[in-house]
Amino acid sequence: MKIALDPFMHSDKSLTEYVDIAAEIGYEYLELCARDDFLPDYYPPRANIDQIRKFKRALRDKNVKLASMLVTYRWSSPRKEERRTAVRYWKRAIQIAVELGCETINSIFDRGPSPESCNFKSGPEMAEESEAAFWMSMEELVPLFEREQIPLHLEPHPDDFVEDNNTAVDIVRAIGSPYVKYLYCAPHTFHMGGNMEAMVRYADPVLAHVHIADTFNHKIGWRYVVNPPGSSARVHQHLNIGDGEIDWDLFFRVLSEINFDGIFTAQAFAYPEERAMNSSRLMYD
Repeated sequence: MKIALDPFMHSDKSLTEYVDIAAEIGYEYLELCARDDFLPDYYPPRANIDQIRKFKRALRDKNVKLASMLVTYRWSSPRKEERRTAVRYWKRAIQIAVELGCETINSIFDRGPSPESCNFKSGPEMAEESEAAFWMSMEELVPLFEREQIPLHLEPHPDDFVEDNNTAVDIVRAIGSPYVKYLYCAPHTFHMGGNMEAMVRYADPVLAHVHIADTFNHKIGWRYVVNPPGSSARVHQHLNIGDGEIDWDLFFRVLSEINFDGIFTAQAFAYPEERAMNSSRLMYD
């Protein structure tokens, strides 16, 4: 079992300070979140040789390992040039993972094309076109993951072209590579179907990674009011365990029953800077 910290709440700190924070709390692993100066979402990688060298040295000095890193590009865009650009960015990101000695890469199925390229349609509204583009990207990239022996862990994200747990699991299994596995993100539970036990058990054959954070069930009544009425905006939280409505006793019991032995990532995001360390400590405990 690997217990990792996603340091997104500490994004005001440097890469090397991420390592210091993880080590101070007791985490043996980091899951690197997106950073504008290193691996920004949707933009080309900005990591440079000096950053990589210092980050690797900090990991080694503090005896912290890089369990995974988040990579997010528009590899599911039906726009040919947008998809090709995303694949090119992906190839550089995989090189960076190799240089860092990163053990896995995690990503989302993707929201598909950029808003300006599809009249603001969201991922689910472009599902057929986006999935076709996703499969073209997989044809190019899966052999690269296999060659570099870096597993890819995929999760459905609210507003992806696939949001449903079981459909996402089916796609991962259809890819048919031992280097492509499934990531169950607990705070997305109420977007992915709602029956947490059934979803975890369905994912069992390919489940390798879990994101741990709490959330409220957005489906209850008028809990959230989003204007204008009828907006397709997706709402969820990344709270400390116990601050939301995930049934954690059930969740961990089911994971125990399926003998889950992958990566647990503490992924609480919701708290201001002055509460970030306490949150990361609480999640570790």
